Amino acid sequence: MSLHYDVLIVGAGIAGSALAYALSQSSAQQRRIALLERSLAEPDRIVGELLQPAGVAFLDKLGLQGALEGIDAIPVHGYAVVQDGRIVHIPYPDGREGRSFHHGLFVQGLREHAMRAKGVDVIEATVNELVEEEGRVVGVKATRSSGKEKDVFRADLTIIADGCFSNFRSTVQGPSARPSNTRSHFCGAILKDARLPISQHGTVALVRGHGPVLLYQISEHDTRILVDVKGPIPSDLKKHIITEILPSLPNELHEPIRAALATERVRRMPNSFLPPAPQTHKRGVILVGDAWNMRHPLTGGGMTVALSDVYILSQHLDKINDLLDWSQMKDVLDKWWWERKGLAATINIMSIALYDVFGADDECLTVFQDGCFKYFERGGESVRGPVSLLSGIAPSTSLLAYHFFYVALYSIWALFAHPRRVRAPRANSEPHMNGTPNMTENGGVHTDEKHSGVHIMQMPSILDYPRLFWLSCRVLWTACAIFGPLLWTEIRWW
Repeated sequence: MSLHYDVLIVGAGIAGSALAYALSQSSAQQRRIALLERSLAEPDRIVGELLQPAGVAFLDKLGLQGALEGIDAIPVHGYAVVQDGRIVHIPYPDGREGRSFHHGLFVQGLREHAMRAKGVDVIEATVNELVEEEGRVVGVKATRSSGKEKDVFRADLTIIADGCFSNFRSTVQGPSARPSNTRSHFCGAILKDARLPISQHGTVALVRGHGPVLLYQISEHDTRILVDVKGPIPSDLKKHIITEILPSLPNELHEPIRAALATERVRRMPNSFLPPAPQTHKRGVILVGDAWNMRHPLTGGGMTVALSDVYILSQHLDKINDLLDWSQMKDVLDKWWWERKGLAATINIMSIALYDVFGADDECLTVFQDGCFKYFERGGESVRGPVSLLSGIAPSTSLLAYHFFYVALYSIWALFAHPRRVRAPRANSEPHMNGTPNMTENGGVHTDEKHSGVHIMQMPSILDYPRLFWLSCRVLWTACAIFGPLLWTEIRWW
């Protein structure tokens, strides 16, 4: 059996469902669109649950704001960053709001819009292979859920949106394909009736020696916790979270986390980075969403980039009369490539750069992390600028570079001007009989529960300056080594 459509979309996730709906709203001509999805049951994922304010705005532009209704979505007004018991408030500027929710409910809302759209057929089928004729992709072979025979779905344009584990990425991109890089995993669970440090704010907890922990409310009673775990993954994740991570989190979260770990399976999701690559290798087919471009989910920017891509691409495809004319399609792909750069490049670069800083695993990055927290504590533009970048409100790589290197220089200045955290001499750190550590004269004592040691805050002496100067040079080099290669992945167009 063979069916013909104008556009064939593989994958009914965020990008695929939104694109099917957007293309159905074409003002030029009514197109027949097939949206193929392996399973139309509600998906169950631990990421893709926080939509930044810019993502909400693109959802409105696409006419899909109804997908947020009736799913118990929670308004998000910003972030709280936690380090060593201190909390800094990072609100979205100008009263902007994001939304957090159960991923599956949001996807089902997008699918329902696509199902109701004129000219869209939503089909439950597993795509097995691409169909090619004379070097051009003309459709796919797929097996419907209701049968065993493969059907051929033909289309003038095939769009692959099958997610981060795409089966067709290498085929579509050929030699221009860029390798994905998985540096860690998010290990997640759902907390019941947990109380976050600041209500209706995402919480990012910085855990020394480990990756960051992200928490946000996704319904009235449910709060998602995502623990970043670098490889190799411990064999006993629950024990790792309780012994290594829990002591660094706010006390009010300890009991909900313990309760969740006692009853839930800890699920994991790879945190991958995949830079975008040009899409002119194979005619008749393109990639969108995570099948083409991925970034670290720490910043919650993936869905925002996907919806931005859908909006820009659909606007350009609306102007094409003949989807078979690949010269017109190449022009569209070229325009899309550059128009998306402002937002996509900013969020892509920031996701990895911020993860490197928040997941500090060496001395230079630890200095950077401490300086970043102190930078946020300044308030004003030191908060407004970074959160505007993170939320997609200010899509500017130059503004991102400004704040990133400002933080690097501020971290270096803080090395000399601020008290630093040092281990107290052994004689002053012996505990009393009741387990309470001896206090220093100025009371500046900190107990590191992980290492059962006592730390004090101490100003550097002039004897420390040579070492701190060398450390400052290494911190600045580290900043360049992080930002430079990430910027190159976005500048490169071949």
